[in-house]
Amino acid sequence: MITGTDTHVGKTVLTAALAAYWRSYCTAQTIGILKPIQTGGEVLPEDAGSDRALYSRLFALDPQAVSPLYFEAPLAPPLAAAREGRHVDMETIWRSFEAMRQQYDWVLVEALGGLGSPITYETTVADLAWDWHLPTVLVVPVRLGAIGQAVANVALARQSRVHLKGIVLNCVQPCTDVEIASWAPADLIQSLTHTPVLGLLPYLSDPTDLTKLTQVVAELDLERLMPIMSDFSYS
Repeated sequence: MITGTDTHVGKTVLTAALAAYWRSYCTAQTIGILKPIQTGGEVLPEDAGSDRALYSRLFALDPQAVSPLYFEAPLAPPLAAAREGRHVDMETIWRSFEAMRQQYDWVLVEALGGLGSPITYETTVADLAWDWHLPTVLVVPVRLGAIGQAVANVALARQSRVHLKGIVLNCVQPCTDVEIASWAPADLIQSLTHTPVLGLLPYLSDPTDLTKLTQVVAELDLERLMPIMSDFSYS
């Protein structure tokens, strides 16, 4: 699972980058992408439409299979569903996940919002990660407040018994080395959270450039992130 501290922190960018790398270098095994619930159309870039539309365009995936549940309002799923007189059907998203597991060797699950974001009135993203036994990566945006966000979300992950493999820092805007060191120092985040920082994603002016996405993933700690990837180093 690719989750984050909040919305607009780079989960879609990391998910797309991992899929791009996999398709370039791990050709012996297939990979699918699941975003169980899509609300509204918040993605990068703005003209790409929904996340499922972006994944469909980049990787020729069926958008309905990528996001089996869709609600128009850009709100938390239980609230967005209530506006349409519907509810979040957990059985539907579980069946979609199981179908992808049958179809692909590996499945990337992009969570909505952050670890504490509600899926239903009783369930959060952290609960889903535990219930589905998903190894999880936390995306932390490089900006003021990143340290506190990382500490709080790792604490929630531990409380919810999430198998957190590590943290990926993401420059959601152009950042200098000084800003990165000041806002999201990897050594301090690791010390406070006792969780490895797997690397840094630089700001990408075009997060749909598959070549660039593949390159930035090669700079991450692939052995910790997805062990099979370590056999396919980028050159």
